[in-house]
Amino acid sequence: MAARSRLAKEAAYLAGMLRALKATTHIGRNRNRVFPHVIAELADKHRGRTALISERETFTYEELNGRANAYARWARANGVEKGDTVALMMANRPDYLAFWVGILRIGGAVALLNTNLTGQALAHCVSIVKPKHVVVGAELEAAYASAHPFVASDPAPRVWRHGPGEEGWPRVDEAALEQSQDPIPADELPTLSIEDRALYIYTSGTTGLPKAANINHYRLMAISHGFCGAMGIRPDDRMYECLPMYHTAGGVIAAGSPLIAGASVVIRERFQASRFWDDVVESGCTLAQYIGELCRYLVHTPETASEKRHKLRLVCGNGLRPDVWPEFERRFRIPLVLEWYAATEGNVALFNFDGTQGAVGRIAWYLKRKFPVKVVRFDVEIGEPVRGPDGFCIECGPEEAGEAVGLILNDPSKPSARFEGYADPEATKRKILTDAFETGDRWFRTGDLMRRDERGYFFFVDRIGDTFRWKGENVATSEVSEAISVFPGVKDVNVYGVALPGYDGRAGMAMVVPEDEGIDLEGLHAHVAAQLPSFARPVVIRIARELDLTGTLKQRKVDLVREGCDPRVVADPMFLAHPASGRYAPLDAELYDEVATKRLRV
Repeated sequence: MAARSRLAKEAAYLAGMLRALKATTHIGRNRNRVFPHVIAELADKHRGRTALISERETFTYEELNGRANAYARWARANGVEKGDTVALMMANRPDYLAFWVGILRIGGAVALLNTNLTGQALAHCVSIVKPKHVVVGAELEAAYASAHPFVASDPAPRVWRHGPGEEGWPRVDEAALEQSQDPIPADELPTLSIEDRALYIYTSGTTGLPKAANINHYRLMAISHGFCGAMGIRPDDRMYECLPMYHTAGGVIAAGSPLIAGASVVIRERFQASRFWDDVVESGCTLAQYIGELCRYLVHTPETASEKRHKLRLVCGNGLRPDVWPEFERRFRIPLVLEWYAATEGNVALFNFDGTQGAVGRIAWYLKRKFPVKVVRFDVEIGEPVRGPDGFCIECGPEEAGEAVGLILNDPSKPSARFEGYADPEATKRKILTDAFETGDRWFRTGDLMRRDERGYFFFVDRIGDTFRWKGENVATSEVSEAISVFPGVKDVNVYGVALPGYDGRAGMAMVVPEDEGIDLEGLHAHVAAQLPSFARPVVIRIARELDLTGTLKQRKVDLVREGCDPRVVADPMFLAHPASGRYAPLDAELYDEVATKRLRV
């Protein structure tokens, strides 16, 4: 039975890899065929077939292409030339995709702005890409108005509004209606290459200001076609897309990949856990795109009849935590979870085609030369890979945690090995590891700690910067989070390390959001003692009403680390793992001072 299961997994892995490779190998051969060309071809092929569906508007393939033509003409009429940038800040809707396809069609690049940002953080995102125009959805005009005075760009970009609003900006949607939707003659369009820039997609900013990742046309083609192949999307499929379209998962994978197969995409403005299953059933979706925290929210919702009546055949995404995965798959009767790992800007891509729970992907031994990814030893304290006596990095053995890195090649025949970097050259430089295994080589640093087993499965350990060192041992925040999250009464948890005066390293601290009925702290203390080694057990528990999350549901930690656990700074209730009583005791200023002066050792 075990042998058959292993054989079945190998077959699933090979089938998935072959589908993905078949879908992408042609891209490098026709270097002047890019995504806007594909949309035009799909419009000719499918015409009246439904492409994008939402509560705001629904486009057929022909309408999507026509709308893109109108935006292309608007851009050209307003001075956008090949190489220019237009910034877009708009809520999820079909016109979002139509807009950036249109700008790309005439050679422009589009910066996809995070709709959750305001003020100087948003101004930073605009300034670093130096756009000629900024297009803002009417519902976001106040957010952009708060940033506009801080935009440092010369000349300043012209601001347009999409939809009716209060600001005195011209309306891009009305301007587009004045333009023809007919195909633009080929001799009026610039020659485009897969090497040309297409999009700027920003990192989430969990560890500082967001960085604008350069996405060229090759990467856009590879992502959309590769995931179409990886999921085995069929024309009769319908994708449920509720993730932000300013990120790769929502805006390119979920919204773009189904179109390659002639399928349809149901677009929602945002994820709503209470409505998710009803909406999936009512819309008749067969595919859904997730991020890990979305799945965790769903398993914490009350049961509904719809969660068993859906027609999903596959869910695709990344970040599904090992402690959530079995319950998510069992409770919602998911036939197949396609977990993957990739960075928007990076060259490391992993797929878990066989559903092995907990694995973010696999590179079998017979594909290691084609996909040069290594896991190197990493020093958590200095934040750098470990180098041996010869000055080169040391590759980790099976099950040994280290940083995952991917070989950077500027070989035209291997465009997937490229690293296009960021708008900020310094940010680009920090992501490249040089002279790692031989003089002159260059590797993309993922910033993630992973371990790889003997069969080539990769398992996520932690983000670099999240892992901390306490009592001479490395502590992975993900491991601690998983242990705490399964304790009754825990709704959310965010684990990080904080400095304690007079102590080396960082002490473990967990911000816990309890369920409505509260949490048994005495039981939690016993639980972590049973589940975790002594050095990994949280020294301090902070009780909060909610976690601070990014627009893609990622946890923010920088401010929490900075606040630490001094009751004079932190207003939330905190509890110390008291070494004498063996339980979590209320942490007040007096007790904190005892720890800080080492009258009480933790």
